[in-house]
Parts: sequence; structure tokens; C-alpha cells
Amino acid sequence: MKTTGMLEFGHEDRKRIYEHVERHGAVDPDETRDRLDLDPGGFRHHVAILKRDGRIDEEDGTLRVTIDAGAEEEYVSEDLEFHIRPARQEDLTGIVGAIRRVVEEKTYIEAESVADEIDHENALLRHNELESRMFFVATVEDDVVGWVHLYAPELEKLAHTAELTVGVLEEYRGHGVGSHLLSRGLEWAGSNGYEKVYQSVPSTNEEAIAFLEAHEWETEAIREDHYKLNGHYVDEVMMAVEL
Repeated sequence: MKTTGMLEFGHEDRKRIYEHVERHGAVDPDETRDRLDLDPGGFRHHVAILKRDGRIDEEDGTLRVTIDAGAEEEYVSEDLEFHIRPARQEDLTGIVGAIRRVVEEKTYIEAESVADEIDHENALLRHNELESRMFFVATVEDDVVGWVHLYAPELEKLAHTAELTVGVLEEYRGHGVGSHLLSRGLEWAGSNGYEKVYQSVPSTNEEAIAFLEAHEWETEAIREDHYKLNGHYVDEVMMAVEL
């Protein structure tokens, strides 16, 4: 998912089409053509080339950025069946809702900022010259019950790193959902050339710290009194894992 040669589209209109699709998540072809003021023949030609080059595809009558992130996987524990798959634009509301519910239970500042960002942008996945953003979701009967999110700024000095958040609704914990989500996210990061994944957690979120430590994450640093929560200063625990 690295963006080397990202802007080498060969034609300015082709670049404009891609950027419009990437910015909006999923778009209607006719509306896109009208908004960009392109003639029908030229628009179809550029879309066909973008599809041929694997940059965008068409699903359910909408254009969206092509992100190869593997297939859906099914898991069955003692009393729960759940699926983990790459997120789609249609999952945005479910992901925002799941993140906000988890944030209400525990302080999870990084995840809260992710929810605010995707809700504001109304676009789930990002893949441009500035940043990459990927989500996987855990679903039970098509409802989003957990997520793993990876964010990577496309800066040369940081191109080997990605930030991760992961969470599961309280009533679905204890079935391995979080572990499978974390594994899927790290697998994706490793296969896309990232060497290190990190996240920051308030020291009061002992459950999250214990979960990451159980999966071989290590504390790299602690920033004292970095957060102010409910009038009290709280340390930031900066954790990471090498891939």
C-alpha cells in the first residue's frame, strides 16, 4: 500500500478522478463525471484505465479505491461465530459507533480521534500521497463489534512505521475477537512493508496495556502527565511492536 509513484497517472483528468474517489470513499460514476465536468467518453476511458491499473474498482454501482487486503475469515468459539474482513465504506457508521462505545467504557484517546476524523471526512479508507488508512472489522450477524485501524503518514522518515488502534465491544470480549483483529492488522502491516507498529495509551487504561503486553508489545517510553482527564493528569504509555 506504499504510495511510490502515486501521482503518475499519465493524465490530469485520470488523477482528478482518482483523487475524487479516494476523498469520498464511494461515489456514483455519473455524479462524479458531472462534478468533474468531464465528457462521457473521456470519463469512461479514464475509469477503464484506472480499473485496468488496479487503482479503482466498481462495486454495487459505485467507484471506490482498490485496496488489496485479503478475504473474509470466519471464526467460531465456544458460543460465538464472528467474521473478520477488510472494512468497506458502508461500515463507516458501524465503526464510528463501535469506537464511541468502547471510548465510553475506557479512556482511549487515539481511537476517539480516529472516530472524529472519519466521521468528519465521511470517508473510511485513505490511500494518497500524504497518508494511508486501513481498517479491518469484526462482525457478528453483519453488525460491527470490533475494529483494527492502521494509519501511516507517507513521509520518507516515517514510512516504515504505522499507528494502530484496536477495540472490541465489551459484550463480545473473551472470545479471541481482539486477538484475531490485532493479528490481521499486523499481518497487513508486515505485508505492506511496515517494520514497526505503535500506539499510545493512557496509563489508566490498564486493560489495553495488559492486552498489548500479552501480544509481545513493549513500552518504549512514558510521557508523564501528558493527558488531563477529568481534571487529573495522566501519563501516556507509548507502546510498539517490531514486525
